[in-house]
Amino acid sequence: MAKEYRTIQEVAGPLMLVRGVTDVAYDELGEIELADGSRRRCRVLEIDDGNALVQLFESSTGINLESSKVRFLGRSMEIGVSEDMLSRVFDGLGRPIDGGPEILPEERRDVAGLPMNPAARSYPEEFIQTGVSAIDGLNTLVRGQKLPIFSGSGLPHAELAAQIARQAKVVGTDEPFAVVFAAMGITFEESNYFVESFKETGAIDRAVLFMNLANDPAVERIATPKMALTTAEFLAFEKGMHVLVILTDITNYADALREISAARKEVPGRRGYPGYMYTDLATMYERAGRQNGKNGSITMIPILTMPEDDKTHPIPDLTGYITEGQIILSRDLYRKKIEPPINVLPSLSRLKDKGIGEGKTRADHANTMNQLFSAYARGKDAKELMVILGEAALSDIDKLYAKFADEFEAVYVSQGFRTDRSIEETLNIGWDLLRILPRSELKRIRDEYLDKYYDKK
Repeated sequence: MAKEYRTIQEVAGPLMLVRGVTDVAYDELGEIELADGSRRRCRVLEIDDGNALVQLFESSTGINLESSKVRFLGRSMEIGVSEDMLSRVFDGLGRPIDGGPEILPEERRDVAGLPMNPAARSYPEEFIQTGVSAIDGLNTLVRGQKLPIFSGSGLPHAELAAQIARQAKVVGTDEPFAVVFAAMGITFEESNYFVESFKETGAIDRAVLFMNLANDPAVERIATPKMALTTAEFLAFEKGMHVLVILTDITNYADALREISAARKEVPGRRGYPGYMYTDLATMYERAGRQNGKNGSITMIPILTMPEDDKTHPIPDLTGYITEGQIILSRDLYRKKIEPPINVLPSLSRLKDKGIGEGKTRADHANTMNQLFSAYARGKDAKELMVILGEAALSDIDKLYAKFADEFEAVYVSQGFRTDRSIEETLNIGWDLLRILPRSELKRIRDEYLDKYYDKK
């Protein structure tokens, strides 16, 4: 029988100190029983000479140092996983909040997961269609990849996240596809938007949603992505599904880490964030990937808002080191009413070359992608020159490039949050735009593709 301790020494914010404990381990779960019989959960953060520093999952209000009791459960945080979790909505600790019944777990798993052996990883090389042209055509997402979205405060990253979650699919295969969606530190309105967005399109039938609200405790925010990734690992590697994990907002997660680190009086790192934040983010991001001999895979899209739109802020900076590229949302494009406002030039998918081409998307994909990048960059330069010197100073060909840049943003990038484009449609729209330019300017495309697609009309 578990020992009960009445030796609570101190409560400070989300932390509590219990003296004189024995046989208690780091990360072990505990249960606090209050004088009125109600119970709250906690987790061991530190053990030092019989003293346990524990972290509360709920508010510390009402905990009486003399009459409250603590007992430790002999296990770390777990979640019961099952295929029945699909189409369900849970809170940040994996408890159903959709009015449905409790899940009967097929097995219980530690949410910390197990690190994937690098030698057991398969190389990501299969195209995932998101239905968003600026991603599919230019910064392609590959199965098993980690591709974050860098946003700014007030930009529509929530709408883009919901759109990708609704539309994403592995093309050319009948293998099961699922979405695990984890939201951290969001408002009730945002939570409701995500749930309703999934329900109205029927996408919820293949999705598992974890919702952690802004008024939930910081420790729950830290547990939410781990709950989601443990569920994803079960669906991917036990049930053979292709799983897309969307985590929003990583900034709220990192702020919760900072809050708890400050409460523990740890030495702060850059901007007050704990020095171990890189390690913490890496243990989360690196749970994505493919394993040799397993059909399933985990592809991850973490979404974060850059404080003050600063790419050098610790959160986007460290995320960029760990992941394979980034999709960047632009405030200037948002002001022009372009939806989604994806700035394709600084965006990058380091694995895109592995997921495109003959048998995956289309043979002309790489050539048209390079030509669109080149033409758009030159068109942006021409527009900047036009602002300084006036339109009369531009050559005829520069005017065409400037026109191309405008059309590219209005037609290719701006497709709205309700349009689902196949990769064929995206490539054909690219060719329609390239016809604005004379054939002699398209130096990055092979003649065989120009003959087949440019001269089509």
